[in-house]
Amino acid sequence: MRHRRSSGSHLASAATFVLALAALVLSAHPLPGQKPATEGALFLLLPVGARTVAMGQAVVGDQPGSEGVWWNPSAIARADRREIAIHHSQTIVATGDAVTLIVPSALLGVLAIGANIVYYGRQEIRDTVNTVGVLIPQNIVYAATYATPVVKRFSAGISYKIVQLRLDCSGGCAGVPTVSASSSALDAGVQANLAGLAPATVGVAIRNVGPRLQVNDQSQSDPLPTRIQAGIAASVPQVHRSAPELDMRVTADLLDDMKLRAPSLRFGAALGYRERAFARAGYVFDRGNGEGDGPAFGLGVVAGSLVFDIARIVRGLSAESGQPPTYVSLRYLF
Repeated sequence: MRHRRSSGSHLASAATFVLALAALVLSAHPLPGQKPATEGALFLLLPVGARTVAMGQAVVGDQPGSEGVWWNPSAIARADRREIAIHHSQTIVATGDAVTLIVPSALLGVLAIGANIVYYGRQEIRDTVNTVGVLIPQNIVYAATYATPVVKRFSAGISYKIVQLRLDCSGGCAGVPTVSASSSALDAGVQANLAGLAPATVGVAIRNVGPRLQVNDQSQSDPLPTRIQAGIAASVPQVHRSAPELDMRVTADLLDDMKLRAPSLRFGAALGYRERAFARAGYVFDRGNGEGDGPAFGLGVVAGSLVFDIARIVRGLSAESGQPPTYVSLRYLF
């Protein structure tokens, strides 16, 4: 009888945890103009990178260093220094860490590899008295990117990603359901420099194109959240002419799914001082009213080969719960 009570406790704990986690993730990150349940692997839409977040996630026309691997692969095509970076995020839902390495080559273009882990905490499995095991839910994305200039003012890039959704168990896990689902996806993007017409760059990226994420069988599979994002990044030369120590850059993007039914607007602005200190602000107009919807702000500092950025999203589930989403990026160029 004691064994049966313990197994029932295991199952109840696991089922409650999985349901609560699913409800929390879906409610925190609804999709613009859609019901979240129509797509799987919604963690692929979580923002990566403090600089990008501070700019309102308007980034596909910009060149944000290693953050570009996760937004528009072509953004790293003109990198001239190697870079290793970690992009950390903390929300009420999850903790994220994306590690990225960029290696430019005069002959081969620019290569990059990265891993993005979204961790949802640990859930103890208990019998009537003791902790006997631990449930560990996490999502993992591995990425390999290639980007290169095509002509003088045009760049292109592509990323291949392995996407994993995991619910692992450690310890006494008899009778506890676990989950291991995986899929693959492609990201592709282009950028064009408008020099001669305007001090601006335009970009287009399509992300998360791939087969459905299948958990157990075909009837329990969901399409990946494929998104198209187009935008522009422009310098404001009047600012530099008026104050030579200052530079200003503005960005604007449109994001939508493949059906182009409910575009999400994104805007950002950055003010730099001697290319060493930066203040950034942005806004996401998202009909889904998700975690990233609303204003964001951030700061950046460059000290030699080190680049440090921090950003916060002001509104959303985490902010309303007293824990505003915080994003920190540390990059080392060499």
